[in-house]
Amino acid sequence: QNYPNPFNPSTKIAYSIPVSGNVTIKIFDITGKEIKTLVNEFKNAGTYDTEFNGADLSSGVYYYKMETGNFSEIKKMILIK
Repeated sequence: QNYPNPFNPSTKIAYSIPVSGNVTIKIFDITGKEIKTLVNEFKNAGTYDTEFNGADLSSGVYYYKMETGNFSEIKKMILIK
């Protein structure tokens, strides 16, 4: 999960992967439109974090989707300006 949430203007997304593989983390708006790709690279098994800065976006609900191997997860985050 990201922290802080709600956030303004940036938030940190922490994640763990149990086995090495390609990891993608993408940000979407409430309509499902892709806003940004934060991570798209091979990672060794471990715990990582990445930062999302929404300074150029309007307040609202956004989602991030993490995919690695056959695992996929979507979480909600809220930007309040």
